[in-house]
This record gives sequence, C-alpha cells and structure tokens, in this order.
Amino acid sequence: MKDEVVAVIPARYFSSRLPGKPLADIAGRPMIVRVAERARRARLVSRVIIASDDIRIISAAQSAGFEAALTSAAHTTGTDRIAEVARNLSENIIVNVQGDEPLLSPATIDAAVEPLIFDRELQMSTTCEPIESAHDLLDPNAVKVVVDASGNALYFSRSPIPFPRDSASRYGSLPEALTAQPELLNACNRHTGLYAYRRDFLLQFASMPRSPLEKLESLEQLRALEAGVRIRVVRCTERSLGVDTPEDLERARRLFQ
Repeated sequence: MKDEVVAVIPARYFSSRLPGKPLADIAGRPMIVRVAERARRARLVSRVIIASDDIRIISAAQSAGFEAALTSAAHTTGTDRIAEVARNLSENIIVNVQGDEPLLSPATIDAAVEPLIFDRELQMSTTCEPIESAHDLLDPNAVKVVVDASGNALYFSRSPIPFPRDSASRYGSLPEALTAQPELLNACNRHTGLYAYRRDFLLQFASMPRSPLEKLESLEQLRALEAGVRIRVVRCTERSLGVDTPEDLERARRLFQ
C-alpha cells in the first residue's frame, strides 16, 4: 500500500506571551498561512489541513485557499487536536507541523516523514538540530534529545543532556566548562518538535494516560518512550525558528523579508 501523507497544523488563538499569534502578519499574510505554505512545498506531503477551535483562524486559512478543520476547544495539546482531525482521515501518515514556525524548511518535513516510509515497523518519528550556544543548552524551554546508535531517541529533557561530567567538574560548573570547551556542544541536539505518526498509532497515543516522566518534564513524547515505542530522530541542519514572543515575531519578519 502506498503511503499517503497529510500535514496537520494545530493552532490556538490565545497565547500568554503573544495573543492572536497564528494571525500575526508576516509579509502581508497571517503566520498560520505562511506555515501552511511551507508544509505544502514538502515533497512527500499530499494534503495540508489547518486545525483550530477558533473561527478567525479557520476563516484566514480558507481565505488563503487552505483546507481547515474546526476542532473542539477542550484540547490541551496540539497532539489531541490533530488526533481529532485524524479520526476522519484516510491517509496513513500524519505530520504534526507546529503552527508557529513560519520559516520551517519543507525539507525538514520530508526528513521527518521518510523514516516511516522506509521502516514499516516504525510508528513515530521527529527531528532535531545542532545546538550552537550554551544559552540554548542551558535553557529549559529548549528541549534536548539523545539518541542511540540507530538514531532512536533514548531520552528527551529540558535539562542539558548529555551532561559532560568531567569537564563540569574540572571547570567548576557547566557554564564555565562550555566557555572553556565550546566543542562540548557538538554532542548535543535540540529537539525541534516536528512529529510524524502512523495514523493508527497517533489515535492510540492520544488516548493513553499521561506518563510519570511526561508529567515531570512536561514533554508528551516521553509518554511514548515510557510505553516502549521507538521514536526515530532525524538530525537536520536547517534551523527552525519558533515564534513565542514579540521579539521572535520581529525576527521572523526580518528573516522573511
């Protein structure tokens, strides 16, 4: 059976740091539309759907010519929102594209999908990128991931992983060690939050209760790891840019220009 791939972009209107974020203007179009344009350019994606509980986002998507699905307002995560949409889809691979990354590379989306096409037993995949600054390694908002020799996730954390114990001991702390040995960052990867799922697994995953590690780290992918599910992690070199603050938005506007 030929794999059919649909990209679903979950979007909420309300944001604590940037209200109305999906509709923020970027070079004359709403950010959510800019994300959908990127997803549509992915080679392996045959369909793009914007999923939201807000009619303003639905209207903006449809006005720009994109398919949109009105979803429940009760969802607490983007995964729950795309799972609602997936129940009515026939495509067997679903890509969860974050709605706040207007500069996401289409090649990164394809990179997330390819493992599912080549490994029929794989249920879930995601992407990461190199960490290039000590700030990102130490920032709990930047999620880190370590992988095994086959490229499968060993663990995701908000803490710096892997932790260079000897260097941190030698220089007194991790920040000092990173200043003295910036090459330590070469062993670190930032998780970019783009997921691809087999449809049946996505529906199963969304119905599973939150796991202990997921609750501790506030990272829902740990639910899959604790259940023994392999997550393939593809390292991409093109950088992502999530828009969470007004400063992020201005930066995205400058880069888009």
